[in-house]
Amino acid sequence: YRNRSTARHNTTNTQQPSSISTNSTSSSKEYGCFENMASNKISSGETNTTMTLLGGERPNTKMPRRVIVHPLVLLSVVDHYNRVGSRRRVLGVLLGSIEEGVVDITNSYAVPFDEDKKNPKIWFLDHNFHEQMFHMFKKVNASETVVGWYSTGPKICSSDLDINEVFRNYVPNPVLCVIDVHPNDEKKGLPTKAYLAVQEPESDHGKSTRSGSKLQFQHIPSEIGALEPEEVAVEHLLRDITDSSVSTLATRVMDKLDSMKSLVTHLEEMREYLENVCAGKLPVNQEIIGNIQDMFNLLPNVAVDDLVRAFAVTQNDSMLVIYLSSMIRSVIALHSLINNKISNREAELKYQTEGEDDKPKSGDKKAEGEEKEATDEEHKDKDKQDDSSTKKDTESSAKK
Repeated sequence: YRNRSTARHNTTNTQQPSSISTNSTSSSKEYGCFENMASNKISSGETNTTMTLLGGERPNTKMPRRVIVHPLVLLSVVDHYNRVGSRRRVLGVLLGSIEEGVVDITNSYAVPFDEDKKNPKIWFLDHNFHEQMFHMFKKVNASETVVGWYSTGPKICSSDLDINEVFRNYVPNPVLCVIDVHPNDEKKGLPTKAYLAVQEPESDHGKSTRSGSKLQFQHIPSEIGALEPEEVAVEHLLRDITDSSVSTLATRVMDKLDSMKSLVTHLEEMREYLENVCAGKLPVNQEIIGNIQDMFNLLPNVAVDDLVRAFAVTQNDSMLVIYLSSMIRSVIALHSLINNKISNREAELKYQTEGEDDKPKSGDKKAEGEEKEATDEEHKDKDKQDDSSTKKDTESSAKK
């Protein structure tokens, strides 16, 4: 593919490489945005270091075997999806480091992306924007490199292998991390799924490479990890989300219920895989079959009488403790209710008694009224005397 791209850059931009598009009649407009890919890698003709994992060969130590996603990446992806608002999947670049097969994803940024709903083979990814953003991120933190790319899926699309080939120009083995921004309550579990494109020469499905083999995404384990500052920030965010009125027991019960739902989901996936293997749709992977056999070997034999009796005794003891706890809790609540009723009744009686003491008696009211009337009459007589004296003075002065 890189050799053909080099020849295309040197000659003309109208001819498209056959390894990119499965349709040989597709127009040059479909992948015209990728004509300026990293020229030094294209011209160097580097060989692909991807080894066959599904075929049973021993994996390379430099190949990603496990992915750790930090909370900052999850928040950035959710913010990117909400900012776009088109309810389509969004893409971005994952930054971090790779040490001994462990991919530590610590940062990410969004990349402009669009695709045709009718024809998923027609898509656009602005790699120039990606190169500029990575150059600026490199100035801030030189230790972070491109380790892969993310998609909001929620599943793998048919064009993801083509997009993965674009990111192979920046990192030999890019990791695809599908992040579900709308997790389903019925299927509990981590919202991240990591995939790696591996070669599968014996399979008829997948995307052809220049070596003639096929590429197919293989699932690799993923987990959520955080540094100490990130844990503190996540705890502060959870304070606003969690309901403080819910008791600790109810929270523990809900956590166990979510764990059981996640277990059921994984068991259904195992059953689906085994059915596909039996039907011949998927090849037999001895490593997966061995892990399933180990899990079944670890299951206890519940047909032993002593084990059944031990389970019954333990369950009866637990139910007895729960019954007594509920009874004591109800008695204490009823006792508190009765005490509260008694204290409220005493407070009401005390308030009524104090109100009657503060009210004035009827005889006192009558005496106060007579005194007030007598005082008013005295004031009236005094006012009359003052008026008459004032009138006499006025008449005498007039006569003079």
